[in-house]
Amino acid sequence: MSEDLLALFRRTGALLDGHFVLRSGLHSRQFFQCALLLQHTTIAAEVCSQLGDKLRPFECDAVISPALGGIVVGQEVGRSLGKRHIFAEKNADGGLVLRRGFQIAPDERFIVAEDVVTRGGRVQETVDIVRAHGGVVAAVGVIVDRSGGQRPDFGCPFLSLVEMNVETFAADNLPPDLASIPAVKPGSK
Repeated sequence: MSEDLLALFRRTGALLDGHFVLRSGLHSRQFFQCALLLQHTTIAAEVCSQLGDKLRPFECDAVISPALGGIVVGQEVGRSLGKRHIFAEKNADGGLVLRRGFQIAPDERFIVAEDVVTRGGRVQETVDIVRAHGGVVAAVGVIVDRSGGQRPDFGCPFLSLVEMNVETFAADNLPPDLASIPAVKPGSK
């Protein structure tokens, strides 16, 4: 399965090669621009349905995702599970919050869905929001786990469709080949 998914990433131009600055501040030779994959609605439905199948054993009432990258993933995973989907989005300080009237009931069980995780900062913020509202996080599901063996511990099961061991580097410790190429911060560009 993971080879098929990587082929889809390459075919849709969603797996980029170059010098990238990730949201975590780390630098990398590769970047997963999931939006380029997920723009194809049939592919998005298929890939997220596969993620939903992996998450199906975890009892949940709803799916939540961090904006912006996780919204399509959360919507499609929610659809495949037959559950509602809500999302957390940035406030003025850049942190994630619930807005738009979204509610989390006490003991309501959530799956957190995201496109790509490296360090898991936005997923952890989303997990914290669910717990702060009295909800329960049943599991976290992502399309790509690029943590490279440094899997974040969200205090619940963490599943992915593909695990990638993509090298990352601190800004002050770049290998010469990356240092010679201008860095791009693609994020949501």
